[in-house]
Amino acid sequence: MKIQHLLLACLGLVGLQTGAFAQKIINAADFGVKANSPKDAGPGIRKAIEACKKTGKAILVLPGGRIDIWPDNAVKRELYISNSTENDTLPKIKSIAFPFEGCNNITLDGNNTLVVLHGKMVSFAILNSVNMKVKNIRFDYERPTISELTIKSVSDTAIETVIHQDSKYAIDSGRISFYGEGWKVRNYHTIVFDPSREIMRYSNFAPFLASKAVETTPFQVRFEGKFAKTNFRPGDVLTFRDPYRDNCGAFISRSRNIELENVKMYFMHGLGIVSQFSENISLLKVAVAPRENSGRIISSFADCFHFSGCRGLVKIDSCLTSGSHDDPVNVHGTHLQITAIDEAKKIKVRFMHNQTYGFEAFFAGDSIAFINPKTLMPLGKAKLKAAKLLNRREMELEVVGELPSFASTGLCIENLTWTPEVVIRNSRFERTNTRGLLLTTSRKVIIENNVFHRTGMYPILIADDASSWFESGSVQDVTIRYNTFEDCGNNSGGAINIAPENHELMAGNFVHRNIRIIDNTFKVYKDAVLSARSVDNLEFSGNKIMFTNFLGSGNSKPSINLTACKNVVINKNSFDAAGQPVIITSKMTEKDLKTDLDVKLMN
Repeated sequence: MKIQHLLLACLGLVGLQTGAFAQKIINAADFGVKANSPKDAGPGIRKAIEACKKTGKAILVLPGGRIDIWPDNAVKRELYISNSTENDTLPKIKSIAFPFEGCNNITLDGNNTLVVLHGKMVSFAILNSVNMKVKNIRFDYERPTISELTIKSVSDTAIETVIHQDSKYAIDSGRISFYGEGWKVRNYHTIVFDPSREIMRYSNFAPFLASKAVETTPFQVRFEGKFAKTNFRPGDVLTFRDPYRDNCGAFISRSRNIELENVKMYFMHGLGIVSQFSENISLLKVAVAPRENSGRIISSFADCFHFSGCRGLVKIDSCLTSGSHDDPVNVHGTHLQITAIDEAKKIKVRFMHNQTYGFEAFFAGDSIAFINPKTLMPLGKAKLKAAKLLNRREMELEVVGELPSFASTGLCIENLTWTPEVVIRNSRFERTNTRGLLLTTSRKVIIENNVFHRTGMYPILIADDASSWFESGSVQDVTIRYNTFEDCGNNSGGAINIAPENHELMAGNFVHRNIRIIDNTFKVYKDAVLSARSVDNLEFSGNKIMFTNFLGSGNSKPSINLTACKNVVINKNSFDAAGQPVIITSKMTEKDLKTDLDVKLMN
């Protein structure tokens, strides 16, 4: 028996080795991609990818060092990307550095290569592909599309600044302008970073544009103008960009089983790494942060990790985001509104937000829900027999069997099939002027062992709406545990906010359900530790709440704000010398809340 077991073990080992050998090694250097060469590596990368596709299973290995890629000879694709598609008059053609389209079983091993992009480019796109992995690679821009300058001194009539050397500028007749490779800043969306307090806040570059710019030495510029009514301070870092999102950092679309591991995104133009209608996405040790010793503050033009209409498991583990102009993580679906129902009972639906349209949001066989946009409550469900994209903004849907009698124009349709489970753990989110995590998915969500450091707004927002961004949907099973929240909300809000945009509250109906916030540490300086609206079965227990008096706020008591919630349990939390919180309730009865604290206000 022992000999048989040994033989079986050996055969198993041989099988594993055979499987490993089956994944052929393809070296990019064999296709002309040389480290630390001024040559455009793009054409060689494309040839190497094609060689990988022919093998069926392959590992594409980069040469190490630095390679540069320009958009001129890059693969071009017309891509409609969620939350980053605006203005029908502008083209949607993207230049892609690493185009993986129709690929299966390929690993891109960057070998710690630094890939420097020029102009405006998508670093990598994984389109209609299966079993793909990207690892050990770094991406940056030769000229980031966000410019940065640091204030040296401030007076009522002049401000002295140092412009970061990665930020190209010109001064003409006393007026400054900023430009890059094939682009020029026209509208200055401005966010200030305060390094002494590690916070970001919205600002305005208009006083600088209206003043006289004088270059004292290269990259040192004095602005002479009216600054008496501004609140700029020495040390402030102004970061600014055109607000139009005409690109993304990376794009994963209509793909399955995708892994990113040990990937560093030093800068991303447009929205960040966007996964759209894809299944099973894993991010392990992915860092979105400026390159060490670069002196830069901003790493992402907008969101860092964005998931729109995905399914399966979305996993973010041991990741870092630092220096984004928008939310580090956003997971959501998209509500489309019914605009017409024809005689054949076919439904015409429309993308309602101007940044999201142009892609298929429903497929034959999908389960859907009919949503009242005012209450966000589902009126019923159906299964799709057919789904067709009519144009960039409209789709035609046909359900299996009879169309429900309540179906009418003005209702919204939610895709129930394309909703993911989410696990976000062991990660750090810092240096953003907006929120930390936005989560709206009906499947299981676990948020654990993360650090949220001085996010500008709520570190966690659970929303759902069918009237503004049209981002669906309700949550049904969320656990938030073992996290640390440090001095979040300097721009607005406090810690955790559950805020569906239901404009009409219906008695006995709740948008969200089953949310557990347990065993976390809240280091707060604002009063709102938790705000929740329209939740059934909410637990807040075992948490430690400490007041830091950050920014000299002087608040003495935290608060928990509840509106139209039911089956709420708040107990076994600990508080520092600031004392127990005030619980403020609205549209609730005494039986809706169980707590070991005194309820200070009930209305």
